[in-house]
Amino acid sequence: MDTEVIIETKALRKTFRDFWHRPTVEAVKGLNLTVKRGEVFGLLGPNGSGKSTTIKMLLGLLHPTSGEIRMFGSAPSATAMKERIGYLPEVSYLHRFLTPRETLMYYASLFGMPKSEAAQRSRELITMVGLTQAANRPVGGFSKGMARRVGLAQALINAPELLILDEPTSGLDPIGCREVKDMVRMLAANGVSVLMTSHLLADVEDICDRVAVLAQGELRAEGRIAELLRQPEAVRYLVAGLSEEQSAALRRSIESQVGRPVQQDYPAMSLEAFFLQVIARDGEEQKFEMAPFLR
Repeated sequence: MDTEVIIETKALRKTFRDFWHRPTVEAVKGLNLTVKRGEVFGLLGPNGSGKSTTIKMLLGLLHPTSGEIRMFGSAPSATAMKERIGYLPEVSYLHRFLTPRETLMYYASLFGMPKSEAAQRSRELITMVGLTQAANRPVGGFSKGMARRVGLAQALINAPELLILDEPTSGLDPIGCREVKDMVRMLAANGVSVLMTSHLLADVEDICDRVAVLAQGELRAEGRIAELLRQPEAVRYLVAGLSEEQSAALRRSIESQVGRPVQQDYPAMSLEAFFLQVIARDGEEQKFEMAPFLR
């Protein structure tokens, strides 16, 4: 993984004030974070913990009360830096009467993209998110999951180096969730940095390299997932092909050596993996087709 720092915050604070400029809520309190190139970073916390406020400050939509933000080495207000960012908000606000193709062409025009390049990238992204059959239908009639796919394509139209995803799997079925997670990991493997929030902790555990946990505006924990979740006081052995008699004998042997009871269980796949396995038997599972759209 490249060690280049894409996002850095130092002692970041945001205090909201009322009409008379009296402080009402301190939403973010001295936040220090770094996100590196090619890293998937999860920003976690309950509602009201400061996640959305932090993202808005990173995007330049809110100004910090104090502290520093650097994005690609520049302040969030730098216009040239913004074309390197893709953003998917928690709710996708789309023009109801535009089709997915027209929506992507519109957003491409905001980046000053030549029409021929915009048309090619729109075709690639529509295929990637699995909306080829609905490319010419107005998005106003789309389900939440289909609208989410349009939002994902919109966030990628400019081939961003940094992708900010707010609840990216919201409204998607299990197959769509798996496809989005695979897409995020593939983007990261190609050097794209991803900052995401999600209340679905299983999704975060699947794809994030590091996470930060916020509560009441404060950073409560930060680090690599494997290190944060490891239980150093326990060891698990996985041995395949043992009979019931062999496993019982092995357990008794270990218990005699350590002088206390040993718990025995059996490995199991996740419910998501089981669901996808069942669907795949009927040939119903579809994959995102990753188009060669990265810069």
